[in-house]
Amino acid sequence: MSTTRILTIQDISCFGQCSITVALPILSAMGIETAIIPSAVLSTHTGGFTGYTFRDLTEDLPAIGAHWQKQGIAFDAFYTGYIGSKQQLNYIKNIVNTTRKEGALFVVDPVMGDNGKLYAGFDKAFASEMAAFLKGADVILPNLTEAAYLLNEPYLGAEYTEAQTESLVRRLSALSGGNVVLTGVSFDKAKLGVAIYERNTDRVHYYFEDRIEGSFHGTGDVYASVFTGALLRGFSLREAAALAVDFTVRAIRATLPDREEHAYGVKFEQAIPYLIKRLSD
Repeated sequence: MSTTRILTIQDISCFGQCSITVALPILSAMGIETAIIPSAVLSTHTGGFTGYTFRDLTEDLPAIGAHWQKQGIAFDAFYTGYIGSKQQLNYIKNIVNTTRKEGALFVVDPVMGDNGKLYAGFDKAFASEMAAFLKGADVILPNLTEAAYLLNEPYLGAEYTEAQTESLVRRLSALSGGNVVLTGVSFDKAKLGVAIYERNTDRVHYYFEDRIEGSFHGTGDVYASVFTGALLRGFSLREAAALAVDFTVRAIRATLPDREEHAYGVKFEQAIPYLIKRLSD
């Protein structure tokens, strides 16, 4: 029986539960052989920490890809998260194109910002390059802020309609040619979830859970990792999107008893038994 092999490309934050530190254990727990390319190495993630170290690994990417080509290494799936520069986008697209198996899944989480603002180090020029990078992706996973910058239009803010949301995901789909899962969607202050656009049916579906007040670092990476793993385990787009919401909520709830001390991430490790059970149901 062949093993499904995925490559995830994003940063390593040596301390703090995000990016590869989250993706590698979650995907591995889901039974998926996971290779990595770190886009950068940071001493901590950038949320709530100051004075962190940052090592840009842009120049390492072409040599990694070239070596893999010589070794005949190929992948069934690709999942990208935090990418630090426009130059990296070009290198990564080349690695995907030269190491992909026929029919390989390509999932992009276009990590750039939240709450209406870009993260430090990103600008509108990068957002434009990211929009071009999305072409050919099977699924993209932007939040509302990233969606606005990808489309070069105003951020919707806290209040918007289903009609606006459905227009948004269709226009996002036009960038990639694939499906869209828009995260952080809410039409009711008590609920928070995702809008799922199936391109082949041109239909939008929603999945919500009870909102937990507060900000929790790394939950986007937790979500994207579970979602991608579920697709590779044979879940449908809607099933994968829902499972990822359920798991992320579990991880947040596991963190609530000591959220002040554990402000650097969520205790996703404690929710992994729940995830494994859901996979076997």
